[in-house]
Amino acid sequence: MTVTRILTQPHAAGEIELYRVTNASGAYVDLCNVGAGVAAVVVPDREGRMADVALGYRNPADYIGDGACFGKIPGRFANRIAGGRFVLDGHTCRLAVNNGPNHLHGGPTGFANRIWQSHPQKDGVTFTYRSPDGEEGYPGTLCVRASYTWNDDCELVLRLEASCDAPTVVNLTNHSYWNLAGEQSGPVLDHELRLYASRWLPTDDTLIPDGTLADVAGTPMDFRTPKALGRDMGADFPALAYGKGYDNCWAVDGWRPDVESPVAELHDPRTGRRMTVRSTQPGVQVYTGNWLAGSPLSKSGRSYNDYDGVAIECQGFPDAPNHPDFPSAVLRPEQSYRQTIRFRFCTE
Repeated sequence: MTVTRILTQPHAAGEIELYRVTNASGAYVDLCNVGAGVAAVVVPDREGRMADVALGYRNPADYIGDGACFGKIPGRFANRIAGGRFVLDGHTCRLAVNNGPNHLHGGPTGFANRIWQSHPQKDGVTFTYRSPDGEEGYPGTLCVRASYTWNDDCELVLRLEASCDAPTVVNLTNHSYWNLAGEQSGPVLDHELRLYASRWLPTDDTLIPDGTLADVAGTPMDFRTPKALGRDMGADFPALAYGKGYDNCWAVDGWRPDVESPVAELHDPRTGRRMTVRSTQPGVQVYTGNWLAGSPLSKSGRSYNDYDGVAIECQGFPDAPNHPDFPSAVLRPEQSYRQTIRFRFCTE
């Protein structure tokens, strides 16, 4: 494994750095310190032809402030918090409202638009960030560590850790968009997705969960058997109308804290590439890139269109601070937050 810094670019927010981690077969990942993000994943198809399967930008500075959150780690709380408020230990915390009436991905800046500290390792890169008390309205200072490793089996592993000095809430994920045909290949609606999830979280029209878990059987939310992402997107179903496609959370079957479980499999029939996802997180948000049009230019210089990639975000449940029955998002000083997300790329 080789780790090389391939870019250093001055920016008003700090120095942008890009690292490349290459395995024995020549497959590689590029990792960026803006939002501790994944900027590229270059892996072979069934014929051995390499392509970049992670969406990203031609200009690394475009990762700062992009609405789509390409490849990065949103936080302090990924996904939505209703009304930008929650109560913790009797105290009402008020957050920025930046997604309709709700708070999304940690606020208008959040972790995704910060420049993290980079720490190259022998098989990857570790990024660290210190979020001060009161940043975006969140209580307590939070120290975050995101460690990416890449191996000869084309496995990208993200280990997320956090600690705090006062009670707070935390929910971290990776927000990469995948296109297994290659980042320049257009829509992913013919990609086949399987989810290891027999229940999903219904929401209101602002995508806030109503607190229930519903069976997927007999609905367009059923991915227990692989099916094309676009197969049911035209169905007369409220969840699909709210977001112009899938932007929903599923509960991972058999989830247990601190234990990696199978979450998802994504397959491109044209190239034979397959991505499997495992995680210790209780939920997975699937977002079919319903609003990607207008994003900065891609790495290949083309404009992005809606549905050009799909995000498979292993995370805690949306709005968990306002739902005591959901797996808790509360972190206290005597506790440690530790989660793992594992992406493996292969062909068939």
